Amino acid sequence: MIVFVRHGETTPNRQGLLLGRADPALTDRGRRQADELAEWIGAWEPVAVLASPLARARETAAPIAAAVGCDVEIDDRLIEIDYGEWEARPFAELPPDVVARWRDDADFAPPGGESLRVVGKRVAAFCEERLDQRVTVAVSHVSPIKAAVTWGLGVGDELAWRMRLDVASVTRIGPGPALLSFNESRGSLHP
Repeated sequence: MIVFVRHGETTPNRQGLLLGRADPALTDRGRRQADELAEWIGAWEPVAVLASPLARARETAAPIAAAVGCDVEIDDRLIEIDYGEWEARPFAELPPDVVARWRDDADFAPPGGESLRVVGKRVAAFCEERLDQRVTVAVSHVSPIKAAVTWGLGVGDELAWRMRLDVASVTRIGPGPALLSFNESRGSLHP
């Protein structure tokens, strides 16, 4: 089983900005979420904790790894989508026709960025390699986790747009592949 964890809260997440390759740290709330995730996820007794190279993912992964007694392994395939020139822009300010095209075409990429299809391919390679009977934690971001879900369900990458994935949430994919859970939260992780 792969336990995908979306990183804790950052200031750009709270502000509704597109957050791809920028590298902000977690907020105080995000660090508390990471600690709470560590308590919860430790019960599954994972054998490995992997993370995106971005600070928000590494900061979320650190207490999880400490709780289960392993080191955080960095895997570049877990990095967030590259929003290119749209980085740090409010999603709500994108022109509606551009958003419609982006939602309908998995090959569409923001200027200087990457498409959902590209994210889907790298995440599929990660899942194919890591999915087995042992529990692996993968701390990542909204787009790669949604890509893992579309891979697990065997559906098109564009269906990622129809999913809401909160910060500090857990999504589990089991052998088969099979979607075991999506956007789980526990306790005070979310308001």
